[in-house]
Amino acid sequence: QVQLVESGGGLVQAGGSLRLSCAASGRTFSSYAMGWFRQAPGKEREFVAAMSGSGGSTYYADSVKGRYTIYRDNAKNTVLLQMNTLKPEDTAVYYCTAGSRGYAVGYGLRNLRYDYWGQGTQVTVSS
Repeated sequence: QVQLVESGGGLVQAGGSLRLSCAASGRTFSSYAMGWFRQAPGKEREFVAAMSGSGGSTYYADSVKGRYTIYRDNAKNTVLLQMNTLKPEDTAVYYCTAGSRGYAVGYGLRNLRYDYWGQGTQVTVSS
């Protein structure tokens, strides 16, 4: 079992930045691929970014590529999402997630089955 707790959401003006953090429980953090999804009001949950267990591979949704960066610190069981140049359409609840196939790379991270989810943190970008 992996428990995930997100933090760092909030209200920011368009063009600003936020950094989300996700703390994970468990002793095998590096064996999990870690990802971020988001869900805006009235919309389906969508993939944002993910990183392999080793940190050697990442994958981003086209909508955030070049603006968001995912990091992980396996020593601290933490994954971060740095969000820059935020837009009003980035407004959503952001969820941290973990998938047991930590060896997934590239596009495989996008289609991975994510087994564990955090409770979500609200990000609101004002225009």
